[in-house]
Amino acid sequence: MSTDLLNYHPAPRTPAFVAPVGAVDAHCHVFGPAAEFPFAGERKYTPNDAGKAALFALRDHLGFSRNVIVQASCHGKDNAAMVDALASAGELARGVAVVDKSISVTELQSMDRAGVRAVRFNFVKRLVDTTPWADFLAIAAKIEPLGWHIVVYFEAPDLAELTPLLQQFNCPVVIDHMGRPDIAAGVDADGFQAFIALLQDHPNMWTKVSCPERLSDLGPAADYADVVPFARTLVERFPDRVLWGTDWPHPNMTSHMPDDGQLVDVIPQIAPTADLQQQLLVDNPMRLYWSDGASR
Repeated sequence: MSTDLLNYHPAPRTPAFVAPVGAVDAHCHVFGPAAEFPFAGERKYTPNDAGKAALFALRDHLGFSRNVIVQASCHGKDNAAMVDALASAGELARGVAVVDKSISVTELQSMDRAGVRAVRFNFVKRLVDTTPWADFLAIAAKIEPLGWHIVVYFEAPDLAELTPLLQQFNCPVVIDHMGRPDIAAGVDADGFQAFIALLQDHPNMWTKVSCPERLSDLGPAADYADVVPFARTLVERFPDRVLWGTDWPHPNMTSHMPDDGQLVDVIPQIAPTADLQQQLLVDNPMRLYWSDGASR
């Protein structure tokens, strides 16, 4: 279990791109502080502290208005740090929890009042232990009366294996980080085309066009240019089912720590028109997380 992970960028640049009014960072985390919110014993990595005050300062610095705070695996199923951040942010944040099948309806209702609107299912084997599919289906049944949705995290080689499970979820399903495609293989490769087909065939499935820093072979020196065609394809094909987020504080990064201002400046490359930017950053996350419509 690594304790030598990089800390978040200490001074991200001010983005040249000006986000539309009301923009949402729809994928970010809070870690600790560990003295107040200990990390889970079963965690696969130990991050540096990255609390709510730093997250909200970054939100303002980048010119965004709201956050969707996603429970990360290092905190396990103890959602206290995330819920505490929601309490501080009020209507400016929503949350995505991690729970197990034993969660009670009362506990779910309490999280709903706090601003939680989804559960996350993590299938990345290097980050979490294997969970029976029956457990995920049981959780899905429990959140259905609340109008929540499901966020899933997996890597591209596991898509075919997981598709039969994903097809059983009737609520919106948001797939993290474009399903982590093989960037070197290219947009036309079978793997990414299978991902596109999944979205095409299932109108309840969304995706986050996020985390170029985890996917790129070219890296920040090239502004993650090799990831841009993947994200732009999804934004243009599914403009009403895409979200964007920083992934701050970039957990488990070892190669480099991205500059969040630089990540924001990639947005106009993947969403080249004002209409697409409005949908990606405002309309879609507001509909999914703040509206009484699709998810409520």
